[in-house]
Amino acid sequence: MARIDGKVALVTGGGGGIGRATAKRLADEGAAVVVTDLRAAEAGATAEEIGGNALALAQDVRDEADWRRVIADVQARHSRLDILVNNAGILATENSQNVENTEMSQWRAVQAVNVDGVYLGCRHGVEAMKQSGGAIVNLSSVAGLIGTPHLFAYGASKGAVRQLTKSVAVYCARAGYGIRCNSVHPGLIDTDMGTQVMGLDGADVEANKAARRQMVPVGELGVAEHVANCILFLASDEAAYVTGAELVVDGGLTAI
Repeated sequence: MARIDGKVALVTGGGGGIGRATAKRLADEGAAVVVTDLRAAEAGATAEEIGGNALALAQDVRDEADWRRVIADVQARHSRLDILVNNAGILATENSQNVENTEMSQWRAVQAVNVDGVYLGCRHGVEAMKQSGGAIVNLSSVAGLIGTPHLFAYGASKGAVRQLTKSVAVYCARAGYGIRCNSVHPGLIDTDMGTQVMGLDGADVEANKAARRQMVPVGELGVAEHVANCILFLASDEAAYVTGAELVVDGGLTAI
């Protein structure tokens, strides 16, 4: 039997990278998947690749009205929501961010997507699931666990997601909603965003990847499917006793 057969899943930022891999993995295991992205065409490409009853919707996760619309569309189509993956996130820079050179506009742009978007997702996801229960998985990062002096705004946003997740988990548990909320913390993953990080300040991307491989104990960069598999576990009933947890997917990087 598929591990999440019959469940309805919403994946934000599903147009590429970890979001696309997650949407496909959840569909493979039996979920009816709704894929959203600010880039409607990319969301549509993911849904088309999945096939079946997959649905693509344009969504700006910073916009509360968009959250209301998307949740209403999901409920109108499926009558329920069981799994929410708050994956949408941005780096929003071509240069290193540090405490001295991060402008307020850049700081706010990163927090708006990475923190406000997750807050709104949790708020409206809890409202949609509190009668029937469900699972929320928030994408944080190893940048939310360790210092990131050259990814200042991004690291702060991912630290906020880590703490927000725990607060939502405890609130829902004590309220008796049957909603679990956990965070996933990818390390060096070979995606478009990972490549963007490797190329900050005009760095040689391939040389940077080679150097980063040497930093990771397993000796390789991760791929999106590694993260998607962990999200699947947290979304499934196999993780029924797991809430408020942080699952690190980094090849041992933060164990050093």
